[in-house]
Amino acid sequence: QVQLVESGGGSVQAGGSLRLSCVAHGSILNIRSMGWYRQAPGKQRDLVAAITSGGTTNYEESVKGRFNITRDNAKNTLYLQMNSLKSEDTAVYYCRLNRWGDTTTYWGEGTLVTVSS
Repeated sequence: QVQLVESGGGSVQAGGSLRLSCVAHGSILNIRSMGWYRQAPGKQRDLVAAITSGGTTNYEESVKGRFNITRDNAKNTLYLQMNSLKSEDTAVYYCRLNRWGDTTTYWGEGTLVTVSS
């Protein structure tokens, strides 16, 4: 079993920065990929950024150059550094984890990011 705990959300003015963290607990061997998704009110949950076990990253087009996803394997923690935040970045941000040989997708409870203009 895997548990993901996000933190770091909050309220910030446009142009500001936040860093989200996601700590993975439990059976976290054989991680295939981890990622951050977000869901704004009335919208579907969409990928923001992801990182594979090999370190390959990909980003949603609107956050390229502003957000940076990193992973600290020693701390079992995933990060999302968010800079130059815009009001349209307002959403609940979720951490996701997938493992090799496991069809389950694990999700955290989410952390709210509110950007005011």
